[in-house]
Amino acid sequence: MSLNPSAPFDAFHPRTANGSFVSPLICGLFKTPIADLPMSPLLIKISKDFATLFTTINPIATLALFAGLTASFTRAERHWTALRACTYATIILMAAMTVGQVVLDAIGIHMHSLKVAGGIILFLFGVQMLFGKMDDKPGRSPEEGRDLAVFPLAVPSIAGGGAIMAAIVLTDNDVYTVPQRLETGVVLLVVLFLTYLLLLFSDAILRVIGRQGASVLVRVMGLILCSLAVEIVLTALGIGGWTPGAH
Repeated sequence: MSLNPSAPFDAFHPRTANGSFVSPLICGLFKTPIADLPMSPLLIKISKDFATLFTTINPIATLALFAGLTASFTRAERHWTALRACTYATIILMAAMTVGQVVLDAIGIHMHSLKVAGGIILFLFGVQMLFGKMDDKPGRSPEEGRDLAVFPLAVPSIAGGGAIMAAIVLTDNDVYTVPQRLETGVVLLVVLFLTYLLLLFSDAILRVIGRQGASVLVRVMGLILCSLAVEIVLTALGIGGWTPGAH
């Protein structure tokens, strides 16, 4: 009777289909094979929504603009300006999510057309971020007597055309259920809250990362936004592996 010297090892270290060993710890933590574990569609949608909204709202660029425009303000004035700017932007973007598609349907614009156009606009917006065109934002000066919280902070810095377009596309009534649209609304509120916190600590953040660091982050977000915009267009057109249900 021949003995297999590796039998005791195999008993405690099961093999995968391709013959490689799996750690007993992994087997204990996961009762099913790792390859068979499905990724939650909700988690995927939350991740995409957050990435799209964060890059289109672009709080890093807004942070630099806010720091420049409110340099002479007291701490209380800066906090009040940041709060009002984020509040106005929230109202605008939530309104876009709620009635944006209804208005478009009323004037005869199909959602697929909007997705293609929106994807192209978001792509161009991302290209501007990627090649530094957004660096001009801190140089803007509001007209005398204008409320900084309204212009240029709430519009167009936080709730710009890209953010409004993203809010409408991500809550397509024909594609997403009511719970999914509510989830997108929650993600939007989270992004706007993070924007508010960044504005509150804009001076400290810029001291740590510097203007050049902020510029690098904006460019990275621009690349991410370009990728997400291409995804939106290809999905709307149903091209190749991006056809709905292809995965």
